[in-house]
Amino acid sequence: MEPSPSEADRARDIRIALTALWPRAEPLLRYGDCFELLVAVVLSAQTTDDQVNRVTPELFRKWPDAGRLADADLEEVEACIHSLGFYRTKARHLIGLSRILGERFAGKVPDTLEGLLELPGVGRKTANLVASACFGRPGIIADTHFLRVCHRLGLTDGRDPLAAERRIEALIEPEYRTAFSHAVNRHGKFVCRARRPDCPGCAVRELCPSADRT
Repeated sequence: MEPSPSEADRARDIRIALTALWPRAEPLLRYGDCFELLVAVVLSAQTTDDQVNRVTPELFRKWPDAGRLADADLEEVEACIHSLGFYRTKARHLIGLSRILGERFAGKVPDTLEGLLELPGVGRKTANLVASACFGRPGIIADTHFLRVCHRLGLTDGRDPLAAERRIEALIEPEYRTAFSHAVNRHGKFVCRARRPDCPGCAVRELCPSADRT
């Protein structure tokens, strides 16, 4: 449904406030190229960025590209990422996506959402993050923090990722979507936390219908 003028105005005010507070429109994951970012984002599912950043240096030292990771021993990859949640599934995803990159994309990370979504372990959140960071494509990065904050702010009706993505696309112009996504993500991590959100210290408190009630 098309947003009303008042809804669009409130979304704009929220966007301006949050992107001013959190201007760094890039991932917090450490990476050197698009392949490393793709791997890091797949590893970050249900795991903190800090935890991922602790294991990726050794992972990338051993398997620096898709060709070498495609031929990696599964148990060795599992051992390397053992400290992360769901490490067995993630290890299979890393080897599987590396093989597909070699077979279908000449070892390169695809620059389209459609291509990215063909890879094991890659959903719309991961695809949008990689496409925006690597190829400059505007994207709504609907991770857990993003969904929680947008719901509390009344920008979305629920926490279904695809529905939230479509709603925010209707509210936020393409050129601002990536920066808005990163700003909301950081706000969710550091201010509007799942437990004990810092409502008194929130930059958008006056625009938030959930303030002091979560």
